[in-house]
Amino acid sequence: MPAELLPGQRDGSVSREEAGMTIQVLDRATRLLDVLAHKSDPVSLKDLAVATGLHPSTAHRILSDLVIGRYVERVDNGTYQLGMRLLELGSLVKGRLDVRATAIDAMRSLHELTGQTVNLSVRQGDEIVYVDRAWSERSGMQVVRAIGGRAPLHLTSTGKLFLCSLDARALRAYVLRTGLSGSTVNSLTDVHKLEQDLASVKRLGFARDNEELEMGVRCIAAGIHDDTGRLVAGLSISAPADRLQNEWIPHLVATATSISQSLGFVPDGKQ
Repeated sequence: MPAELLPGQRDGSVSREEAGMTIQVLDRATRLLDVLAHKSDPVSLKDLAVATGLHPSTAHRILSDLVIGRYVERVDNGTYQLGMRLLELGSLVKGRLDVRATAIDAMRSLHELTGQTVNLSVRQGDEIVYVDRAWSERSGMQVVRAIGGRAPLHLTSTGKLFLCSLDARALRAYVLRTGLSGSTVNSLTDVHKLEQDLASVKRLGFARDNEELEMGVRCIAAGIHDDTGRLVAGLSISAPADRLQNEWIPHLVATATSISQSLGFVPDGKQ
């Protein structure tokens, strides 16, 4: 008999049997990583197999895949240790957690000043992810994207900040990958118009979303940088289109700069 299909599964998708095998492989990979994490020195294949209860051939096969993904490093003498990819991912998670903890009080103060929704967003691939928010019923609008929600970079004020950090080649690659699909009649779906908008963002030091993601909603955003000067997040104010005020921009930029300085960022000319 064929393997039972998962609910909503179509021909060619993963069966329960295959899904179970995938989960089993993930479990075994996690066990190997856990052993390596608790060892200060590289570990032999034999010792890894014993510690995880895996057959050496099974452990070797999974380790080979982990090496390809840079999650594990194979040392010259045939032993294994954790790879640099885990450090990179850990740094990303730590950075995002640090930003949230550092930003929340300042976000609340900015919300109190403007009465509008204040968002904290980070980049993930070709999208931004909303990671925190200061909001109340008096904001005058329902929250457009929940925490954890995503939106394309070119359709959001914070996303434009991240696009500005790309060189011309990387920006063109983004355009090719995404096709600059639109969400409203105001969406920037033409590469030349997007480039003009990004040039304005670089000149002014903040970005706008003029009902490009959602009709009736406008946003302004300023960047948050870490101690290396890297753009790690965007701070934005979302408001009904007829309520967004230019007078909020200096307060937004000052708040983003204050959060950046709390992360160790030193603005130009203040070293």
